[in-house]
Amino acid sequence: MKKVYIASLAISMFMWSCGGTGEADKKLEQIKNAEKQQQEEALLKKAQAFFKVLPESKAFEGALAELGKKLYYETALSINNEMSCNSCHLLDNFGVDNEATSPGHDGTRGGRNSPSVYNAYFHVAQFWDGRAADLTEQAKGPILNPIEMGLKSEDDAVKAIKNMDEYKEMFAKAFPEVKDPINYHNIAVAIGEFESTLSTPAPFDVYLSGDLAALNDQQKRGMETFISSGCITCHMGPGLGGNMYQKFGLINGPYWEYTKSTKQDEGRFEHTKNEADKYFFKVPALRNVAKTHPYFHDGSVADLGEAVKIMAITQLSKELSDDEVKDIVSFLESLTGEIPAHALLGAL
Repeated sequence: MKKVYIASLAISMFMWSCGGTGEADKKLEQIKNAEKQQQEEALLKKAQAFFKVLPESKAFEGALAELGKKLYYETALSINNEMSCNSCHLLDNFGVDNEATSPGHDGTRGGRNSPSVYNAYFHVAQFWDGRAADLTEQAKGPILNPIEMGLKSEDDAVKAIKNMDEYKEMFAKAFPEVKDPINYHNIAVAIGEFESTLSTPAPFDVYLSGDLAALNDQQKRGMETFISSGCITCHMGPGLGGNMYQKFGLINGPYWEYTKSTKQDEGRFEHTKNEADKYFFKVPALRNVAKTHPYFHDGSVADLGEAVKIMAITQLSKELSDDEVKDIVSFLESLTGEIPAHALLGAL
């Protein structure tokens, strides 16, 4: 009884000092708002320690970028004159085809999921196994891949382009110091230049820049869970991934027991032949991840929530609750950006 009396007396004195219940309620609301603001600012600082806004991409301007865009959509760079870079990496669909693995020129499917080209310009390397050092080197691969675009040689690609008069002028403008600019390397250089302009700033970037209202409460909870659960061990930086390699099934494996994959892909080992690289893949960046399903190197999981659960158990040995998964998925949706107008076919 004594404690109740003292508490009542304290509240009464607070109300009296504030001039009544109305003023007291306002004061209490102000205190709560101030505390929430402090918590929000602390969470933002924590986020800024692990994540970064997208690095500025190249501007889409000049003859080289324009040439690269035309080549990106060019079907003459395939054996059946029907395939282009955009066939598997659709720029109006966040850079993917939403297929587990993509069909090539004759319908045969590749062995790995086609990742998005958006925001790839700052990744540590290209392809799931990192076999291409940069976008230029990556652009050389699919054109000559027997499953993908299927041309037999670099000369075949050059001949296909040289046969079109419009390319003669475009290459001359893009490579003004080169006497005979239409060669395979320059085709890849131009495509890489265009891809270097493909960025999708998202609400998350606005938040990281200091706008606390850019994310809703669930997204902030999801971000806090994402950090506290340890997802930031691999998914950090401006891409929330794309900057390192990691073993799939790091703690609990093998990974295919969780993904139900039909193929046991040995990952980076297939490129390096180093035993230490078995089942290692480039950590996928999570930009636009809510739009780039299905997930993982083989597209074996269609649902983002399920992919989050699998990551938690295989990489962190943690079982997330349904609410935690929903919150993390909500946070990941804040990484969905805006497709740049210049990327689309027909846009200037």
